[in-house]
Amino acid sequence: MFNFATQKNYAINNCLTLKKKIMNYSTLKKGLALSFAALVGATSLASAQDASTSSSSAKVFGGRGQYRTWTIGVNGGVLTPFSNDFQNADINLGYGLSLRKQLGHAFALEANGFRGKVSGTNKDAAGGFTTDPVLGNIYGFETELAWAFDLRGVVNVATVDFLRRENSVNFFVTTGYGVAGYAAHLNPDNGGVSSKGTYGEDGTSDYAKQGYIPVGAGVKFKVSDRVSFNLGYTVHFIDTDNFNGLPGDNKNYTKDKFAYGYAGLEFSLGSKSKPDLNWVNPLALMYDELKDPSLRQEVEALKTRVSAVEKSIEDLKKDSDGDGVADQFDKCPGTPAGTAVDGSGCPLPKVEAAVAVDNVSGFENIQFEFNSSVLKTESYPILDKLSSTLRENGGKATLTGYASSEGTTAYNLKLSKDRANSVKTYLVNSGVSASSLSVKAMGEANPIASNDTEEGRIQNRRVESARN
Repeated sequence: MFNFATQKNYAINNCLTLKKKIMNYSTLKKGLALSFAALVGATSLASAQDASTSSSSAKVFGGRGQYRTWTIGVNGGVLTPFSNDFQNADINLGYGLSLRKQLGHAFALEANGFRGKVSGTNKDAAGGFTTDPVLGNIYGFETELAWAFDLRGVVNVATVDFLRRENSVNFFVTTGYGVAGYAAHLNPDNGGVSSKGTYGEDGTSDYAKQGYIPVGAGVKFKVSDRVSFNLGYTVHFIDTDNFNGLPGDNKNYTKDKFAYGYAGLEFSLGSKSKPDLNWVNPLALMYDELKDPSLRQEVEALKTRVSAVEKSIEDLKKDSDGDGVADQFDKCPGTPAGTAVDGSGCPLPKVEAAVAVDNVSGFENIQFEFNSSVLKTESYPILDKLSSTLRENGGKATLTGYASSEGTTAYNLKLSKDRANSVKTYLVNSGVSASSLSVKAMGEANPIASNDTEEGRIQNRRVESARN
């Protein structure tokens, strides 16, 4: 028998599945080039120009594999100390290299190496020096920074043109951990003492090795699809007080630090056909996806398919004669209103009403709730009348139980027997001889109404009584 509700749900689920496929279509456009009017000096800013656009295969949720993610950089700038031991900070040249792996649109890991010289003096102090009770006159220091290597996290915190297809200006912050090798020379212009060759456990190493934490910020400008120009400033917090040549037990003990202000160029590595992840704007990418003409055509075509499925669902629900069977499956269209029909929409054969105990008195059927063999209180008057007739007139009667079509055949057969036994128990308790009553179970056989409607199934959950 056709189950209309099941077929309807199946069609609706197909419709919803088609709708979800909309998000699987994507064709993207990308902006690739940005030029600057000039780069003047180490601290001058570049003026940004509008980016022109070209096509790209990058997708919003396509993963890192569709982008260039490796970048190598060179930089140069000035190294200056921060020291409570010296009143004047010198400015010295520093230079370095970097290698960065972009892990996402906003985060990268970067390895840095740099070297240079850090120095300071007391030239503004009285006599051009300060005096230490142990070291005597202190004129200045000069520290050779032989090498420094660190690993940093780089976070793109803002961009001034995030509405473009590709960014052209990014602001970033960095922090991490590194190790530096250095040698300090105290009072270098006054014949002082160099610490080179006195480091290490045996006192023979040329350079001390000490950890440091770099904390920095900067701004990055896109020069071309492969090149960017950076300006940055990083403070390095060293885990020692002897970076400037003064011993660790000096009365003004504070851990040393120095700064590196730099300008540099970065070069994106990898296939030319892929965009640089560092400059890709996912918000603009998504906008391009939604505005892509071919995607819009696919969406409209998909809408048409969904509409066709929705129309099919409406056709499945159409029932012109109102008999509960859809027109597509109705083998007897135009059935008069109120006619009981089977699963194919054809009228059921008429069934005589419940047989009375004496075939004349017309006792009503005993009705039951769904999946229940418990007698309903409204059946008691019928049962009492039946009991009185049997006790007064004698004879034997058969109690026949039935069920509606829900459930298995075996289960319904047992349920119909339980219902007939419930009627027998009531009659015996009311004084009818048990030997005069027999029980018969028919299950879902011989329905008196259609099992395709709830009204019909209610009538079929019954016990009929008849005299033998």
